[in-house]
Amino acid sequence: MEDFFNYEIKRQNDVVIFKIAEKRFDSEIAGLVKAELTILLNAEEVKKLIFDLEDVEYCDSSGLSAILLAFRTIKTEGGKIRLVNLNRNVRTLIEISQLDRVLKISESIPAAISEMN
Repeated sequence: MEDFFNYEIKRQNDVVIFKIAEKRFDSEIAGLVKAELTILLNAEEVKKLIFDLEDVEYCDSSGLSAILLAFRTIKTEGGKIRLVNLNRNVRTLIEISQLDRVLKISESIPAAISEMN
């Protein structure tokens, strides 16, 4: 297991954009993503989070688990979360698992920001 993963955190006003800059979002990095998100969400009191998955070509249940952790944390604080830039494989996984009922998918970062305001 690796000790790091590539990611970027950007802010646009009260919105945090968390971009996973990895091709695979699976068990190799999911624990690290969860740890980073826990720190970010608790320390910064984030209420609006966008997951940018533009670089992710493959995601498994471990990756979805990390996203759901962030969703539950933000939802308990009255916040909102959006997923953007999903490739066909990742979108299909989310739809098959019926997580698109709780995880909102937006077409772009500007659209996600608009939907959360």
